Amino acid sequence: MTTWVLLRGLTREIGHWGTFPAMLRDHLPEGSHVIAIDLPGNGRLNGHRSPARIEAYVDDCREQLRALGVTTPVCVVAMSLGAMVTADWASRHPEELAACVLVNTSLRPFSRWYRRLRPANYGALLRVVWPGSSARLRERIILAITTRHPPDADRTVDAWTALRESRPVSGSNALRQLWAAMRYRASAEAPAVPLLVLSSQRDGLVDARCSQRLAQAWRVPIALHPTAGHDLPLDDGPWVAGQVAQWAAALTCGRPPDAARCSSA
Repeated sequence: MTTWVLLRGLTREIGHWGTFPAMLRDHLPEGSHVIAIDLPGNGRLNGHRSPARIEAYVDDCREQLRALGVTTPVCVVAMSLGAMVTADWASRHPEELAACVLVNTSLRPFSRWYRRLRPANYGALLRVVWPGSSARLRERIILAITTRHPPDADRTVDAWTALRESRPVSGSNALRQLWAAMRYRASAEAPAVPLLVLSSQRDGLVDARCSQRLAQAWRVPIALHPTAGHDLPLDDGPWVAGQVAQWAAALTCGRPPDAARCSSA
C-alpha cells in the first residue's frame, strides 16, 4: 500500500483541501492511502509556534508521520510553502520519499523575489492581515487572489471562514511562515527523488515562471494548467488528480515520467 501525504501552503490547513483528498484517492490504484497533515501553526496545530526555518517544518512532518505509524517511503503532493518543505525533505532525506509533486511553488535561487510573490497583491494581502477585518472579508480576498474559477465561490468562502474562526492562525505564526519561505534557499542540485511540477499559467499570486525555472533547473517534468489560479486543486482538482495518477503510473511501470499512461498494478 502506497501512502500519499498532502501538504498545504502559507497559513492554510488540511481543511482547505476540500474534496481533493477523496478525488485523488479515486484516481490512484486500489489500496492507496491518502492523508493530509498540517504544518505547525496551522489547522489542528494552530497552538504550536511556527518555525522560522523550512528545515524545522520538515522535522515536524517526519515526526507527525512517525506518531501516526506511517512507514516510509511515502509520496507527497504539496502546494506553495508545503512544496518548499517537500523540496527540502527530498534533498535531505530522499530515502523517505518515493515521489513528490510540487504545485505552484517558488524557490530561491531559481526565481526573483518579485516573481515569488507578485507585488500587485501586496495591498490585498495587507487587508487580509489588517486588524479589524472580518474573517469572511479576509477569505473573500484570499479567494480572489488564489483562484480563477472555483466551483462554488460562496460555499468555499463559507467553509474557509468557518476554518478561520475555529482554528485561527496567529499573526506571529503567519509572519514566521512567511519569513521561513523568504529565507529558504534550495539546493541547486535536484533531489534524488522522482519529482513532478504542476503549475497554473494564470496564477495571480506566484508567477508561473517560478515553477518553470525550477523544472528546468532540476530537469524534471512539468505540466501547465492554462486557466487555473494559485489554488490549482480547488480550481481543477480532477486535472491535478489525473496528472498525479498518470505520472505515478508511469513511474510504477519503470517508464520515463512523460511516458504514456500504463497500468500501475
